Amino acid sequence: MDINFIFMCLIFASAAYLIGGINCAIVLSKAVYGKDIREQGSGNPGFTNFKRVYGMNAVSLFVMVSDIIKAAVPVFIAYLVFGAMFGMPQFGAAFTGLFAMIGHCLPIWYGFKGGKAFLCGFGTIWFVDWRMALLAVGVFFIVLGLTRYMSAASCLSSFSCPLALAFIGAESAYVLVISAISALIVIVRHKENIKRLAHGTESKFTLGK
Repeated sequence: MDINFIFMCLIFASAAYLIGGINCAIVLSKAVYGKDIREQGSGNPGFTNFKRVYGMNAVSLFVMVSDIIKAAVPVFIAYLVFGAMFGMPQFGAAFTGLFAMIGHCLPIWYGFKGGKAFLCGFGTIWFVDWRMALLAVGVFFIVLGLTRYMSAASCLSSFSCPLALAFIGAESAYVLVISAISALIVIVRHKENIKRLAHGTESKFTLGK
């Protein structure tokens, strides 16, 4: 295997992991509200719990956007670099996005205790295949509109990505595998939500607290 390819994989994996691990929900809950979001609500340091605790406001929107951007920026750069150097833009985007998601879930900055990575995945899929992304967004809003369960919408939307990519056609089998792993991460991270859904105790999504 090309040493340059391996080197670029290591560079982008490391950078995406470290950047993905920066959690604005934790930072802003402390800076703005003087509290740690990990000790509020469900304890998850992500947008949904942040919004549920503090309401839908500018700070909550910033948390949401930051989770998307921190994946989208390195993924976009990887898309360009891997495309120019190796003719593998899809792989570069999917691979880098996977490590941004891992960083968000298991951040070295916060004792490896992080969020669920759905928004990081959302920031990734547009650079893997925009058609897959549009389908995933459609699934997300249909499920959320019908059920008002953010967890169900997130999991089913993520699950649709590798299926859509398999149907549309991927650059290589590696991209399909990475897409499937990324979707599995989101679903596994929602395991407690899935249990609550099964027992009918999951909270429904609202725009307020």
